[in-house]
Formats: sequence, structure tokens, C-alpha cells
Amino acid sequence: MKRWVGLFLIFSGLLVSAQQPKAGVLSGDDIKKVVPAVYFFRGQSAPVQLRNSAGFSGPDGKLVLAGLVDTSGYASDVQAKYQGFLITEVKLNIAGSELPPGEYGFGFSQEGKFLVMDVGANDLFTVAGQVDAKLPRPVPLKMVEDGGAYRLYSGRKWVTLKAQ
Repeated sequence: MKRWVGLFLIFSGLLVSAQQPKAGVLSGDDIKKVVPAVYFFRGQSAPVQLRNSAGFSGPDGKLVLAGLVDTSGYASDVQAKYQGFLITEVKLNIAGSELPPGEYGFGFSQEGKFLVMDVGANDLFTVAGQVDAKLPRPVPLKMVEDGGAYRLYSGRKWVTLKAQ
């Protein structure tokens, strides 16, 4: 009986570890498993652009996800600042501003500022973003590890996300 219990515990541990992504930037396969197909924001659901989604996992397996959405059905004032979703299971520091776990909308302004909104499209905070003029091939959205923090890129614009 003890042998079966031991085997059960070993296999259970393997299953749990197989389901949790490794710490760091998520792979394409991990993104496909965890990113929602649609995202609710300001009274509407919008399709998520899976190819323009990224995220990272902390050492404890908690996730931070970001992705662009199709905002064509939104009012022009919302479209002007809302580009994507940000889902975090941990408290984040974003360029010096604190963000508790939750679901949010975000956007980069033409001036490079990064805006975070609650799901009702109410502005929470704006921080200065950076511009990477030397980035060889900018893409609509990606995440890159940067010494214990992560850069969230939208084209050449980026902001630092750090789990707390």
C-alpha cells in the first residue's frame, strides 16, 4: 500500500510540474494554453490577437499576460487609448507605479506614455515609456526578460514590468 501511495505522489508531482510553465517568458505553446480567445473591456468582448500576446511566469508559477485585441467595435475615445489587455496574478511595479493582481486594459500613446485602465476604461495611471530606436525588427507586441524584470514592447515603445 505504501508503495502505491509513493507512486501516486510522484506521478501527481510530475503532473503538476508539467502543467506549470517554467519561470520566465512564456513559450508560444504556453501562450496558446493560457491566453483567452476574447477579452471583456468597457462593456464589450473583443477578439484577442494570439500572435500578438506574451507573458511571463514567476518562480511560483503565477502568470502575467498581455495581448493586443481588436478594438474596431469600441467608441473612438476608447480606441484612442485602449490597445490590449493585461492580466496579472501578482502585484506589479510598472515603471515605478504599483498595480495589484487583476485584469486591466492598456495602451501606448503616440508620445510613448503607457496608460493602464481598469475594465471600465477608467484611467488608473500613466507612466513614461521608453523607445528602443535600435530594435532591429519591431513587432506589434512582445515581452523580453531584462535582469529580473520584463520589458513589454509595443513596436519600439516599451515599459518595464516587475513582479513584487
